[in-house]
Amino acid sequence: METRVKTREALKLAARKALLRANLDIGRDPASARLSRTLSARGITTVLDVGANMGQFARIVRAAGFPGTIHSFEPLPDAYAALASVSRTDPSWQCHNLAVGQEAGPLELNVAGNSFSSSVLPMAQAHLDAAPDSAYVDRIVVQTTTVADLLGELAIDPASTLLKIDTQGYEMPVLEGAGTQLAFFAAVQVEMSFVALYEGQVLFDPLKTHLEKRGFELFSLEPGIAAPDGRLLQADGLFVRAT
Repeated sequence: METRVKTREALKLAARKALLRANLDIGRDPASARLSRTLSARGITTVLDVGANMGQFARIVRAAGFPGTIHSFEPLPDAYAALASVSRTDPSWQCHNLAVGQEAGPLELNVAGNSFSSSVLPMAQAHLDAAPDSAYVDRIVVQTTTVADLLGELAIDPASTLLKIDTQGYEMPVLEGAGTQLAFFAAVQVEMSFVALYEGQVLFDPLKTHLEKRGFELFSLEPGIAAPDGRLLQADGLFVRAT
């Protein structure tokens, strides 16, 4: 029996080492599963997926068992085409070719070489050092709406909604575009930077304070990209309405 246990543990360790060498890791309780449990525990039935890119977040949430409605927002034409394609067989997943910001109207967007690093803001050198393929290759004008407008137009109750924001340094304008309605959301997940990756972006501490002042508490953090020397540059912060 002891030999079998030692063999099994040795195989598990070898597999984990192989994953780490490939820059991959699989834990006992992945972030997607924990997020799904949080959504269920908080009675969340709708996700506003702001900065959807090609639907990566929505697909992860759906695969983890979230059964509710997802509204994904992506302004880049190519990314939106891919998003619309992957969502077409899911009737509860609606996609919108729009940016979300502080106010409605046209907005200039920098297009990154890797698509998902595209931002309204100029890219900082720290980002280019960590991800050279993210350099901007184009600039386009996109149409923008606000979270506050979306709640009315889509008849969404924020009290049962997760607001997810992944807008590459443009998180604070999205939050400000929610106006007084922000405080009524059940939860907010926002990409947060510890180092300026985009010029003029609001960093981790002020974002955290902004949400805390509106009645949220930090519930979990998931690591994002790191610098070449291993320093953590970004994390996804999940905030829930304080009870």
